[in-house]
This record gives sequence, C-alpha cells and structure tokens, in this order.
Amino acid sequence: MPGNRLDPIDRKILSELQADGRMTNVELAKRVGISAPPCLRRVRALEDQGFVRGYHADINSRELGFEVQVFAMVGLQSQAESDLRAFEGRCRSWPLVRECHMLNGEVDFILKCVAPDLSTFQTFLTSELLTADNVGSVKTSLVIRCAKDEPGVPFDVLEERLSRSA
Repeated sequence: MPGNRLDPIDRKILSELQADGRMTNVELAKRVGISAPPCLRRVRALEDQGFVRGYHADINSRELGFEVQVFAMVGLQSQAESDLRAFEGRCRSWPLVRECHMLNGEVDFILKCVAPDLSTFQTFLTSELLTADNVGSVKTSLVIRCAKDEPGVPFDVLEERLSRSA
C-alpha cells in the first residue's frame, strides 16, 4: 500500500498541509511535533516525491460570478488510446472545464464545468464540446447545490487502515 511508504510524521505533515497549506513551516513543525529544519526537509522531500503536487487557494467561484456548475458525461465514438489522449488534450484547452476524468462504464469521461451563466455554458456546449472530434454523445446535469466538497484524502481512514495492517 502506497501510504505505508511514509512514516507517521510524514503522513501528519501531509494531513496538516492539506487542511491549511498557508501555515508557516514553524507552525507546521509545532503541529507535527518536530523542529522547523527537519520539518522543512521533509516537506521538500514530500514535494520532490510527488506527494504534494502544489498549493492553491480554494476560490469561491460563485463570489466571482460563476453561477453555473455542470457535470457533462461524454461518450466518444472511438476509445483508441490516441483518441482518448486527443480528447483529454482538448479538455485541458477549454477554460470552462475544470476537471476531466476518464471513467469505466456507460460514459467515457465526466467533465466538471463552471460558467458565469447558463448562456455561456450553452455556447460552450454547442460550439465546442458537441462539435469536438470523436464526441458521440453528451449528457449534462446542472448542479443545484453542493452538500460536500472536501479536497484531498481522508487521512484518518489511512491511519486506521495502516494500524490494522501493522
């Protein structure tokens, strides 16, 4: 299991950074129970190993006027690897597409899209997504409200799992 490559302090560092990536190294070191210099070395090592991919602010899209959030389920005509990669590349180029996940099952991809209004999303849908190469079908669902939006992973579940396997 990948999580057991890390010691408890590394996992605690990741948990604390996931909760608040803006805290100082001194505060982080205090929370995980080590001094600042080794804490900073551990953070840099975790970044270098790819456990930390970056730091970002959690922006309130509605406060910025992005009132519409839509999930689009996309079916492709061809699932050849080159066609899958081409579609993924196209998704990366569309600003309204914030997430793109390839799925197993009835649909090939699910896209999370945001737009300032329904008209903007509809224009994207009809002029970009539906006309993209290899797109066979698109079903959309407008988000009414979000009941939960937790980034990252549940570290308490990981710790419980690791303690059972020890």
